Amino acid sequence: MNDWRPALVPAAVLRHDAVRDAELLLLPERVVVLSGTAAEILRLCDGDREVPAIVEELTARYPGAPVAAEAPRFLDRVRGEGWLR
Repeated sequence: MNDWRPALVPAAVLRHDAVRDAELLLLPERVVVLSGTAAEILRLCDGDREVPAIVEELTARYPGAPVAAEAPRFLDRVRGEGWLR
């Protein structure tokens, strides 16, 4: 997974819904309301950064948070959902 450069699948779009004040992931025939830092993590998935670089960026933003363990698990899970390639 360390050399994986995650990116949203072409059909997925991240949007902020001002009415709900929520981050959304728009997929064909599905809308996912993202919680916590999920949208922030997905925004880092630009196809250029490898997973360790994403973890490094999140660690800088959230010192002391367990991102080294949680972010790769999250990325793996949403890859399984078909959100990332």
